[in-house]
Amino acid sequence: MHKNTDINNSINVNDISCQMYQLVSDMYPICRSITGDGLRKTLNIIKQHIPLDIHDIPTGTQVFDWTIPKEWNIRDAFIKNSQGEKIINFHQSNLHIVNYSINIHEKMLLEDLKAHLYTLHDQPDWIPYRTSYYKENWGFCLSHNQLLELKDEEYEVCIDSSLENGCLTYGEYYIRGEKTDEIIISCHTCHPSLCNDNLSGIALATFLAKHLSEISPSYSYRFLFIPGTIGSITWLALNEANVDKIKHGLVVTCVGDPGKSHYKKSRRGNAEIDKAVTHVLKSSGQDYEIMEFSPYGYDERQFCSPGFNLPVGCFMRSPHGTYPQYHTSADNLELVQPQYLADSLSKILSVLDIIENNKKYLNQNPKCEPQLGKRGLYSAIGGQTDTKKSEMAMLWVLNLSDGNHTLLEISEESGIEFDVINKTADTLLQFNLLKEC
Repeated sequence: MHKNTDINNSINVNDISCQMYQLVSDMYPICRSITGDGLRKTLNIIKQHIPLDIHDIPTGTQVFDWTIPKEWNIRDAFIKNSQGEKIINFHQSNLHIVNYSINIHEKMLLEDLKAHLYTLHDQPDWIPYRTSYYKENWGFCLSHNQLLELKDEEYEVCIDSSLENGCLTYGEYYIRGEKTDEIIISCHTCHPSLCNDNLSGIALATFLAKHLSEISPSYSYRFLFIPGTIGSITWLALNEANVDKIKHGLVVTCVGDPGKSHYKKSRRGNAEIDKAVTHVLKSSGQDYEIMEFSPYGYDERQFCSPGFNLPVGCFMRSPHGTYPQYHTSADNLELVQPQYLADSLSKILSVLDIIENNKKYLNQNPKCEPQLGKRGLYSAIGGQTDTKKSEMAMLWVLNLSDGNHTLLEISEESGIEFDVINKTADTLLQFNLLKEC
């Protein structure tokens, strides 16, 4: 029997937006990286909301052409001037340290120290975010104004960190649906105190997963909370035998800033997820942009690599590198706001609603139009509010239900909202005028 899955059922996006923002706030102070205690602490916070399975993959494990790196942890880092004053303090901002910096405790002159200092000339009050994951190095990030204030004297430099054999940790949450076909939702969890990139994606994915676990979806859902690049490569290497179950997917990132919605298509370019997101954004009444696939960006490039070519796109607001606060200390709790999180969540829910209900039907009375009046159909489909649209929806659904057109295609062809087309098909099915393919 047909089951109309209502993804938007019993969810108040505006209420959830405040909870998402609170989760962003809770995770904001943590120094995360691609491995280590900060990443595990973040996953344990997520686990307070959804029953996350946490996986540890040992250092040295081969994952395709990559190797799981050593685990990095940091306890303290500072630069002291000749008076013993901490002019750079890791505990004031974890962006002050180049992520994955090796252990060091030395005294050096300014001219030697400058080779390890990173600033932003064009944003002199902001601290940049820098990493050195796969090359052993060390460094500090500071505002350019702080750099200009440094005197030509000797400084004490300390980074109390460790780079040792350990593990790469990621979180996974699987929601079993009516069928084993999967929709994968992925977000990266490796960035430190950066709210839009990507605490916003983590928070949205967490509460989306929580909502889906409370309804009965048709598809099964798999949520991945993984460190960028190496995390998706690791997951794909460990789950290669089962990726054929993935029928649709989204990488979720940068979804809390005030920019317009963007969607980067899958490598296929015409996958159902690409069409569904495009339809939702086009129907939103807001400005948006659809981007073609490129092999640069977030983890969609791993899911869409030639050996997998999965139907996975990337949903975001302002894309990476296009907003001035990107990878700086200005990507903070002021940039990300609840209303933008709510808007992003609402659009993704609409996308999933289409995917869940985008079926094909066969008209059971294909020789000319069936007589709808004698069946009481005009009053059965919302005729009280918009009779003309309801009648047109019935005619379009009946005419194009030839086993070849999906409901999304009928919506696009008719110009009638997917939700109206879907409810119309459901009613026609109940009157035995349609048969699900």
